[in-house]
Amino acid sequence: MQAHSNLDPDLKQILSKTANTIRQLTIDAVQKADSGHPGLPMGCAELGAYLYGVVLKQNPKNTHWVNRDRFILSAGHGSMLLYSCMHLAGFNLSLEDIKNFRQLHSKTPGHPESLDTEGVETTTGPLGQGFGNAVGQALGFKILAAKFNTERYKLFTNKIFVLMGDGCVMEGVTSETSSLAGTLRLDNLVAVYDSNQISLDGPTSENLTEDTKLRYQAYGWDVFEIDGNDLEAIHGVFNHINERQARPVLIIARTIIGKGSPNKAGTNKVHGSPLGPEEVKATKEALGLPQEPFYIPQVVIDFFQNKLLKDADLEKQWKNTFDAWARENPDLLKEFEVMTHHQLPDNLEEILKAVEIKSPVAGRKASQDVLNVLSTHLPFLYGGSADLSISDLTMMKQFGVIDKDHFKGRNIKYGVREFGMATMATGLAQTDMILPLIGTFLTFSDYMRNAIRLCALMKRQVVYQFTHDSIFLGEDGPTHQPIEHYAALRAIPQLQVIRPADANEVKMAWIASLLYKGPTALLLSRQNLPEVAGTNVPYSEGVGRGAYIIKKEKEGKADFLLVATGSEVWLAMDVAAELEKLGKNVRVVSFPCWELFEKQNPEYKASIFGGDLGKRISIEAGVELGWHKYIGSDGIAICMEGFGASAPYNALQKEFGFTVEDILARIL
Repeated sequence: MQAHSNLDPDLKQILSKTANTIRQLTIDAVQKADSGHPGLPMGCAELGAYLYGVVLKQNPKNTHWVNRDRFILSAGHGSMLLYSCMHLAGFNLSLEDIKNFRQLHSKTPGHPESLDTEGVETTTGPLGQGFGNAVGQALGFKILAAKFNTERYKLFTNKIFVLMGDGCVMEGVTSETSSLAGTLRLDNLVAVYDSNQISLDGPTSENLTEDTKLRYQAYGWDVFEIDGNDLEAIHGVFNHINERQARPVLIIARTIIGKGSPNKAGTNKVHGSPLGPEEVKATKEALGLPQEPFYIPQVVIDFFQNKLLKDADLEKQWKNTFDAWARENPDLLKEFEVMTHHQLPDNLEEILKAVEIKSPVAGRKASQDVLNVLSTHLPFLYGGSADLSISDLTMMKQFGVIDKDHFKGRNIKYGVREFGMATMATGLAQTDMILPLIGTFLTFSDYMRNAIRLCALMKRQVVYQFTHDSIFLGEDGPTHQPIEHYAALRAIPQLQVIRPADANEVKMAWIASLLYKGPTALLLSRQNLPEVAGTNVPYSEGVGRGAYIIKKEKEGKADFLLVATGSEVWLAMDVAAELEKLGKNVRVVSFPCWELFEKQNPEYKASIFGGDLGKRISIEAGVELGWHKYIGSDGIAICMEGFGASAPYNALQKEFGFTVEDILARIL
């Protein structure tokens, strides 16, 4: 399209000065830190100036306004673009913070972090993931609009803007999430592609020759191409979108990386390194900027101070709309408040204890039974699966499936897109009103790992239902049988990993998931499991402790301590029964959650693992990594030492030593 369109000359002049101010702050901050990526902020300065000066409907003085527009910098290495814009726009980010770029405990880390910097919408850096978060946020606000908007009052009218670079376009996760965004026709999503045709290693002609425009049109997006350094062109395309958007939009903005640098612009030399003192001087001369570091023209300061007043008025108008809506819709208001605060029933444990689940039952089936009860009490709970809902049992049966014409359902079909699903789930959680549950097989958590890691880093509440949690899923064989996955997930800080032993522990695992203000991985069996004696205890005495005694030794010293998780807990109990027939004194511990156990006080920990307990044995159908912390260096880990095999469940038990006879032979 011809995107030039009547930009007011005075506004254009101020935005041009703002763009050069972004360049000035970027150049000086990166140079002072002697570290950083100046190329993208310098190349996208006009885009940043226009977005923060004209487009974004937000109030920097209240970063929690629920109907604010969101801007996500998926190309997180260009963080100085975001920090410069936020400082100018009036967020709680001072010039001193800009000067502390990339320094310890500063508000301006190398890549944007949502917990470090108020107003940063998501933690970005691993390329493409911010884009996936943006798609999740856009879907989340379509859901909230469908739920709460009425004919008279529109509470949710915001849009999600995301800036991505060539690296984001190359990463597969953007393909996954772009495809689904097009399928769902998310008309509140605008992606700007900084197409400067330079990556860290050199020109993208060496590795990116696709027609991105045609690709996105095939996904069902509207696509526009503009000169990303031309304010008139930028103004024209955003005006067009504002008036006519009916599906997700991609703006391919041709920019010059490092624009303004006489000797490095348009090359990879400006991508990820400071300009250097001489080039800084030459660049400022070329741009007509003062040599004074961190200089901001008064006209730019005045412009954004005036805009702050308009921003506050926008939120005030919305608040008036909200108040009128609330008066007319008291039932919706109650639901709004429950979703805003993720309110749990006071008798949650009583509700779950009352769920009838007949044993033996698979962990995945027990979880579905719990989920379908919870869904009627928790309107903020939304389910979804990577094309496995009939197998991982994440479908909430009372509610419909979301599609492009219906956003009132509570089940999301992500398709076979595990990584994209995980990034979108984080985005859904970032609406602050939705708690997403997503499911797939445990072995496929490898596809999702980096998204889970960032979710944990941000402490966002997402529940991952990972089923088919061991070799005992059977004939599908080693490609689908998790081995190292328990240890790999437990290694992620701030991720709560729970492997319940039976239906009783599944119920309590859900309580743990709902109470924890961070991500939880539920590892659930495909095969049926019996009810284990000793697990039907209150949350605070069992799963809530992380580890607890389900069979106490008789008086005197225990000869054996058996500790197990998940489907191996009943096996430990059977081993204990045989040991007792041999006159041995045995303690059995169920250990569903290492993270919860590590939060207990020293006295409780000592009551479980402290003192002289004879031989210590762990039983878990995964790698032994981590177990010797609890069973000691001379403890025996009944574990997997290689991959599994394709065979019936009983044959696998015998093949890999997970029978009572095999365990007795090893420990006696």
